[in-house]
Amino acid sequence: MTTLNVQNTEPQGGLSWAGVKKYFFLVAILVPLFQVFSAYQTVTTEAAGLWLWLLVLLNVVIVPIADIIFGHDTYNPTQEQEDALKSDGFYVWVMYLAIVAHWLALITTAYAVSVVDLPWYHFLGAIIGIGAMHSVSFAISHELGHRVNKKTQTWVAKFATAIMGYAHFNIEHNKGHHKHVATPEDAASSRMGENVYKFALRELPGGFVRAWELERSRLARLGKPTWSFSNEIIHSWLMTLIGFGAMIFILGVQVIPFLIFTSFYGWFQLTMANYIEHYGLLRQKLDNGKYQRCEPKHSWNSNFRLSNLISLHLQRHSDHHANPTRPYQMLRDYPEAPQMPTGYPTMMMMTLIPPLWYWVMDRKVVAWAEGDMNLVNMDAEAKDKLFARYHKKPTDQNSETAEVTP
Repeated sequence: MTTLNVQNTEPQGGLSWAGVKKYFFLVAILVPLFQVFSAYQTVTTEAAGLWLWLLVLLNVVIVPIADIIFGHDTYNPTQEQEDALKSDGFYVWVMYLAIVAHWLALITTAYAVSVVDLPWYHFLGAIIGIGAMHSVSFAISHELGHRVNKKTQTWVAKFATAIMGYAHFNIEHNKGHHKHVATPEDAASSRMGENVYKFALRELPGGFVRAWELERSRLARLGKPTWSFSNEIIHSWLMTLIGFGAMIFILGVQVIPFLIFTSFYGWFQLTMANYIEHYGLLRQKLDNGKYQRCEPKHSWNSNFRLSNLISLHLQRHSDHHANPTRPYQMLRDYPEAPQMPTGYPTMMMMTLIPPLWYWVMDRKVVAWAEGDMNLVNMDAEAKDKLFARYHKKPTDQNSETAEVTP
């Protein structure tokens, strides 16, 4: 377990953030309930499809502005508080109830688009809104999927990914990504100079192939066939089949495009999150041919208050990779780790415009590597161009004339 240099910054006196923060994690339940409300308003009011943009407004406008207003959450629990946090079942039940609310939001929105004659642009609003909600589903599945010794929680993790048919997530993430993170071998670690669209073409199929091979190998060691109920990927697929099948049977085939598009956009939400979390960061190979241990410096962090609550502290990513089984409520701020300039929602939107992303983040990667591009995980096609633009020769490392070009 990696020890992080963290400090408790809880102000003394008055109503403490530690005392009330736990209840703000209920926002993970409120997000899908907003979508349920949107679906209800779509069916019952004349405004109809305008309501389907509510979650889009929340994700694109309200959360980024709130992050600016409320700033960073620098509070870290004390050891005594950690003991209480770990044993408090409130944090698990928040996730359980949130996933129920997520499925309810998907079902009610599917009903709304099946009974209301919507123009294409309001149908698009429903897809983007549910896709944004799916990013929270991934955060919950991610958290529960790491609790490998608690079967109920790992089954709920499968139920969380079943909402968008991404059955292989936890296997690939736990056994693949955490092993190979910040290396060229990791399909879920983006490379400097690689835009999010190119990354998606590598990450989406690469993640599935790696997960399927990991599960096939596990079952082979147990003497079991790959295509069996012992295959954990199939567990989540069956949940998706039952849930989607029931909606199609009850609501009609007209909901099929909605279910397909929301699932794909949910997958892309995960792709965007993976893209920003380790962009350009690289673990170095040791003399024995193995990569150095994953350290806090190998993850990008963002500790803005509201977006961090919605993502269940996923933005405290360095502590998560240092201690993968640490519950989300105990993850700590590590200010010395690489920091992104905004919260996840804004950074994920930024990836959609590659020149803007490069302008903001490439300079941060170069600063992280102190100008030595040999220390950066780079896209092969962009490597020569990036080297020519950013690399500092060893003799220039301390030179004032060695500049990073915007």
